[in-house]
Amino acid sequence: HDLAHLADKISMYKQAGDEKENELLSVVHSLLFSIHETELQDFVRGQCTGSCIRHLLVKLLRYSGYDAAVCVSKWQGFDKIPGGDHEYIDVIIDNDLTGPERLIIDIDFRSHFEIARAVDPYGTLLDSLPVVYVGTLPRLKQFLNVMVDAAKWSLKQNSMPLPPWRSLSYLQMKWHSKYERKGLHSEQQEFQGASPSRALCFGHLKRLKSSLRLELETGRLLMMPVMQAGTKRTAMYERRRRRSLLSF
Repeated sequence: HDLAHLADKISMYKQAGDEKENELLSVVHSLLFSIHETELQDFVRGQCTGSCIRHLLVKLLRYSGYDAAVCVSKWQGFDKIPGGDHEYIDVIIDNDLTGPERLIIDIDFRSHFEIARAVDPYGTLLDSLPVVYVGTLPRLKQFLNVMVDAAKWSLKQNSMPLPPWRSLSYLQMKWHSKYERKGLHSEQQEFQGASPSRALCFGHLKRLKSSLRLELETGRLLMMPVMQAGTKRTAMYERRRRRSLLSF
């Protein structure tokens, strides 16, 4: 047993977004690359956990015409599932047929699935996940199911149990619990020198951009054989077309 079949599922789920999801994903990527570290200072609140980036991204999405907000979910612990909270972004998209549709944006998606002493195939699978998740809740749950199965398999190789905070029940609570849509920070915070939180914020943004860049470059490389095959077919068609035209 290995994780190859789960890797196939992840590849399929990544390509399963509809036109609105793909359009929003492209916009989110562009906006994240456009953020300069100096813009984050107005949004830093204590130790950076990405909240500064989320609030600025929401601001930029709103400027772009999207109904976006930072969402904070909270839940009580039950059975073996610990209580907790989670901050993410949602965007409400108008749909003429089904009414408003809620899309989720999580800018630190892979971090939810990091585990101790992960075997190499699990690390490869983790790196194949979207850096930033943009999409519906049902599609998000598909990723959760795959990664929980993969985590169980990886931990089993080291005779380790699945920790409660990596269980499907706990992971689902992050996005399926009751949540509050927050407004943008109204007040601004001035910095006095290079504060530790500011350095953390800048580091977070730098790592996020680097991971996104690598993901996009890898995606382009994977597409190259398909594009080259298409180019060859076009060239063959053009040569035949030229020969047929010259024969007249």
